[in-house]
Amino acid sequence: MSWLDDHPEIRNVRCGAADLNGQARGKRVPRRFAAKLETDGTRFPLSVLNLDIWGEDIDDSPLVFESGDADGLLLPTERGYVSMPWLQSPSALLPLWAFHDDGTPFTGDPRHALARVLDRYKERGLTPVAATEMEFYLVDDSGKELRQPKSPRSGKRRAGAEILSLRALDAFDGFFNELYDACDAMDIPAEAAISEGGVGQFEVNLEHVPDALKAADDAWLFKMLVRGLARNHGMAASFMAKPYEDYAGNGLHTHFSVLDESGKNVFANDTAEGTPLLHNAIAGCLAGIPELALIFAPHGNSYERLVPGAHAPTSICWAYDNRTASVRVPGGSFAARRIEHRLAGGDVNPYLFLAAVLGSALVGIEDNMTPPAPITGNSYDQKLPQVPDNWSDAIDAFAQSKLAHRIFDAQLVDNLTRTKRQEMAHFAEMTPEEQLDHYLDLV
Repeated sequence: MSWLDDHPEIRNVRCGAADLNGQARGKRVPRRFAAKLETDGTRFPLSVLNLDIWGEDIDDSPLVFESGDADGLLLPTERGYVSMPWLQSPSALLPLWAFHDDGTPFTGDPRHALARVLDRYKERGLTPVAATEMEFYLVDDSGKELRQPKSPRSGKRRAGAEILSLRALDAFDGFFNELYDACDAMDIPAEAAISEGGVGQFEVNLEHVPDALKAADDAWLFKMLVRGLARNHGMAASFMAKPYEDYAGNGLHTHFSVLDESGKNVFANDTAEGTPLLHNAIAGCLAGIPELALIFAPHGNSYERLVPGAHAPTSICWAYDNRTASVRVPGGSFAARRIEHRLAGGDVNPYLFLAAVLGSALVGIEDNMTPPAPITGNSYDQKLPQVPDNWSDAIDAFAQSKLAHRIFDAQLVDNLTRTKRQEMAHFAEMTPEEQLDHYLDLV
């Protein structure tokens, strides 16, 4: 029996896949034609998964004229239908991923990129367990200047940041109630919500799952959901890396551990330091930062977040329970030893992000890499290797990276490089006001 049979209220269906920027690309289909989607999928040009952030073809892409703008076969993922509670008419989304006609995966699809990394873990008898922390701003963008939205309860605006403030959460109680109900309906495992350090900034944690593809799906769907619900409440929701100059940017952190075939956490032993495999994975994550920065900071605005002293890591280092480090080993139970990767902004593609983090950790394990000593104290005050601080350098480093080519297929590396060079040229022609207006609730 189809999911739709259990949901007679659904009037129409969207089917879509994530492009390289994490944008949903696809079609709207009347309900009566959905059965064919479930069995046969649909077709659209593979170049659609390699558009720039504005939805334009990449000028020099081999996927466009050179190939005749050939179609791919888009098939449903194992996720199946999810409801779309932010829409006025009862609707459902059928997530897709791209294949060639002979059944082989299209390697330019970011979801396949993550699956490729997970297959390598599986070959070693390992399973990553991943969770994400989703930071976003609720914004009043109705005027010329961005402002924090008025409290629906008091009609007032928050005077400043209120870190871990219950009052700030209570002010938007109606929004968060709808958000959690919608997450339940969409099988998104939303846990704690907190008020963060910016005006109107919040974080929602998605729980650990032993399926990194589902964790990436959850993050991708969560961003769509939050943006849609916010508009229903007369606000914008922004995952933009740095919407306000004077307040902290939005991050998208991941916590991950790795299980062996018996279900044991291979990062954990009976010490605070953790296992050699933990240290191998940390070393791989650190090695990946300078070469994969384009994945963690994919847009021009992303680099405005990566400044010293602004609650985003700028040094390539690791530490135990130290949030100034780019790679952190949280405290707590020895059995729960895990890695927190703190570099990425909220504007990332979740599939490429988790592929980059888990892929670099796996390279560290495969190569038996050793990390430097963990730091103590404030990383901003120490002489340490630095994260790339501009878009151009990050693009060049990614294009030339041997590590990137170990994690991602060459086609994806080439596609993403071309995409970001085109975006960088267009971004430079935009005024700051145009940049802000466009990126605010797009990424």
